[in-house]
Formats: sequence, C-alpha cells, structure tokens
Amino acid sequence: MPKISVRGNEVQASPIRKLVPFAEAAKKEGKKVYHLNIGQPDIKTPEIALDAVRNMNDKVIEYSHSAGNESYRIGLAKYYQGIGIDITSSEIIITTGGSEAILFGMMACMNPGDEIIIPEPFYTNYNSFATQAGVLVKPITSYIHNGFALPSIAEFEKSITPRTKAIMICNPNNPTGYLYSKEELMQVRELVLKYDLYLFADEVYREFVYDGLEHFSVMQLEGIEQNVVLMDSVSKRYSACGVRIGALISKNKEVIATALKFAQARLSPPSFGQVLGEAALQTPKSYFDEVYNEYILRRNFVIESLNKIPGVVAPTPKGAFYTIIQLPIDNADKFCQWLLQEFSYNNATVMLAPATGFYSTAGLGQNEVRIAYVLKIEDLKEAIKVLAEAIKVYPGRTK
Repeated sequence: MPKISVRGNEVQASPIRKLVPFAEAAKKEGKKVYHLNIGQPDIKTPEIALDAVRNMNDKVIEYSHSAGNESYRIGLAKYYQGIGIDITSSEIIITTGGSEAILFGMMACMNPGDEIIIPEPFYTNYNSFATQAGVLVKPITSYIHNGFALPSIAEFEKSITPRTKAIMICNPNNPTGYLYSKEELMQVRELVLKYDLYLFADEVYREFVYDGLEHFSVMQLEGIEQNVVLMDSVSKRYSACGVRIGALISKNKEVIATALKFAQARLSPPSFGQVLGEAALQTPKSYFDEVYNEYILRRNFVIESLNKIPGVVAPTPKGAFYTIIQLPIDNADKFCQWLLQEFSYNNATVMLAPATGFYSTAGLGQNEVRIAYVLKIEDLKEAIKVLAEAIKVYPGRTK
C-alpha cells in the first residue's frame, strides 16, 4: 500500500477537535455535553448580514476576483480606516477564513526551512500551517503566573538564528485571552527592525477587549509598514464562523502580489460568504455593545466561579473569549477524555481542550486546559458546576 506523505504525518491532529468522537459517543449514551472546547459563539449573526444572503437574486453564482469582490475590499478598507488603520482596497486579499490568510502569508513570505518565532501557548493550527509551508516554529513560553504576558525581548533574541524570518502574535490572544499593549508591541517593532523580520499578526478578536483597555494594531506601528502582514476574519467579529471569510492585509506590494498567486490557484473565496461579510460591515454599534456586555458577563462569571474551585488557577483574560486555566490534575489529555468517556453529573459532562496542544514545547500544559466561554450564562453555570464535581472525583487529582 502506498505511504502517506511525510508532511501529512507531521501535521498534528487538532487538540480542539480530536476528542469529538468521544463527545459524540457520550451524546449517543444520552449525556448532555457542554462544549467549552471550541470558539463557536452562540451569539446571533447580525440580521443585516443574514438578510443580504437571503435576499440575493443572482441568477448565476460566479467566481469573484481571486482577491475578493472589489466592493467588499473597498468597504473593508473603510472599516479599517475607521479604526485608525490606513490601508486601501489594493492592500487586501479576501481569503477562505483567517486560516487561509495565515497559510498564504507563511507561503508568500517564508521558504521551507525558515523559522518563525511564536509566543506559546498559541492557536494550535499555527503549527499545522507552518508544517504545510515547510516552516519551523520556534516557541518562546509565556506563563500562567503572570497571566501569559508577552515574554521579554531578551527571550525573543535568544531564539533568533540566521533562519529566523518572522515573528507571529495573536492579539487579543487565543488561547489565553491576553491583550498585548502598545508598549509591548513597540518592543517587538524594535526586533523586527533590528533583524529585518516579517511581523505576522492575527487580530481576529479585535472587537473583544475588556476593562476599558484599547486594542493597538500592528498596522499602527510606524517604520515597519513593509514588514507587517495582518490576518483577519469575520468568524468571531460577527459570529459567522461557517461562512469562511477572512483577509490577508499588507502594505508590502510584493507580499500581496505573491499571496495573490496562491489565491488565484484556489480561484476565488466563497461567494455567499463575501456577500454576508460585506453586508456585516453595516452592523450597528448597538450589536457590538450588546455582544460586549454579554461576554463581560460570561467572563466575569467563569473566572470568579473557576477560582472558587480548590486547586484551580484562572487568570482574568483582557480580550477574546478564551482562558487557559490550571487544574489539580495529572494529565490534561487523559482528564478531558475521562470527562467524556467515564464521567457525568446529573447526566451531563463537559468538553474541554487540553492545553498541551497549544504548546509547541513538549511536556508543557500537562495540567492546563483551554476554556471558551461562548455559551449562554445558564449553560456556563451548569458546565462549571459539572467541572467542579468532576475535579472532586477524578482519579488523577493531584491536590
């Protein structure tokens, strides 16, 4: 029998989704499963965006331009200009989700064997995209004891080699919820200038910033305009994960021209998704105010409740809708599978994402899990209650 490719074997299975078969089995047994493992909000997609798709009267669903519909790119450029990011429609490529933007960015800017520095824990699929592009991830570790703050610039410099080509950040961060400050980003800017690196930034959670803090974009860093590549998405901003629409943005014309070659190879981004994305740009501020208030309510409840459970450490995230927490357990992968296979409380259980999959350094995250507080508050209350009961009786409890 022919062998699978080396690349295919090297791409890791998603730690967010690898437990799905166990969750499905639990549901078949009649258990209620609370999904805290994946960033799928239960927030309603804006009606104005849904109506745009419902009211389409095109007789033929045609290919769009490979860079995306011009009207959408023009509208998107105005959106960014409105939040202090000065770009034009020609500096945007619409992609099939933010994931494709990341993959296109890596393939356009980096050669096989090049290295990219990423603070860990990080969104696990960065590893997958890097493997597909032949790029080596060099992690630098952030720690729960200081809320997963950006590691020192000295730590970054230790990891720089002649093969280093880029630094990547996610701001606000998935999976930790950490928000990088302007001051921290200015330090990264100095490194980018010193070593002439690309700076990739995943800013898909830009609208979810709490406690009176403000988001500062890498596109606002002066003097490195040609080094910056921004990745974005409609998935979380408009609670429209399934339309698979994102964007790759850069003022570097060569990056855009090169990424467009990859975009042409996949012909065009999804037509219906672009229609929804363009209409979503008209979403009223009241929608975001309501969503903001809901996530604050959920975050505050989850963090307060988790920290009341003996042995649990739950830092307060400043953005996004995730948190990495520490549990009094021996092995996160084993615990998360045990929850689905062997545990229930009032005929319910919880699905979590083991944090091991968000670290690139082997052995880290063994007693940590990621929680996505994307469920309504009533469900979160039940889910945390179930988790607290599970920790009490888990055979591998350590405290």
